Amino acid sequence: MRDEELKERIQEIYASNYRVYGARKIWRELNRQGHAVARCTVERLMRELGITGAVRGKRVITTIPGGQAERACDLVDRDFIADAPNRCWVADFTHVKTWSATVYVAFVVDTFSRRIVGWSAATVKETVFVLDALEMAVWQRDRDQHSVQPGELIHHSDAGSQGGFNRSSQHLDLGGVDGTPAGL
Repeated sequence: MRDEELKERIQEIYASNYRVYGARKIWRELNRQGHAVARCTVERLMRELGITGAVRGKRVITTIPGGQAERACDLVDRDFIADAPNRCWVADFTHVKTWSATVYVAFVVDTFSRRIVGWSAATVKETVFVLDALEMAVWQRDRDQHSVQPGELIHHSDAGSQGGFNRSSQHLDLGGVDGTPAGL
């Protein structure tokens, strides 16, 4: 019976506050009004009611599909298993929100060992930062005496319109790497 009464109060508070209050603010308001209730109870009842508060902050978009750059063929066909090191590298990037800025992190993973063989971080999404991750991967493998052999390595990345990964495939063609920025 108490849950039903609380659900009514939660809906009233939610509606009277422009449908933006989340569990924390509704919990505080209920306690101010003399309804002693735990915050986890408010969260559970809000889930049951299917209501959520407004979320602050700017959504960061890392990949914008587009056709600005010519895409290389998909040589991997979603089969990310390699027989040996330096046969298939998968590259992508993501973002990390910090107090002062959003930091973008590009990484290259060798699908044989699932090891990150190259990475780069920057505060802007530019081609240089994704190329740095790939150049680090090639350098790292050379340093470890596992050099990339011409014609053996396929580099696969997503098909975003930043141009960085699409250009990175073309950049690595000089080293004998087949690039495939399609559909990751």
